[in-house]
Amino acid sequence: MAKTASKKVRKNPVAAKRSIKNKNTVKWEFPLSGKNIKIALIGILVIIVGYALMATGLSDGPAAIDGTWNNPWAVSVAPVVLVIGYCVIIPFAILKYYKKED
Repeated sequence: MAKTASKKVRKNPVAAKRSIKNKNTVKWEFPLSGKNIKIALIGILVIIVGYALMATGLSDGPAAIDGTWNNPWAVSVAPVVLVIGYCVIIPFAILKYYKKED
């Protein structure tokens, strides 16, 4: 009895990986929309205004005689503006979800 040689057909592993790769391709999209970026830019502008207000309190002369600063905008308003920019507007721009328009 003669033994018949059965040929096993092996699949090409590179071709198999290519076909799997083509089937499972994922299209990555930037998670933030144009509205989010506009809100983030507004937040950055608010932060710049806050630092500009804080810089108005700088002077070469010493503080007033009674120990207070010369400009109350630099002491009271500028920190509030900075907190609004850093803690409200920028996180809102990152976390707010706007549906993508097709």
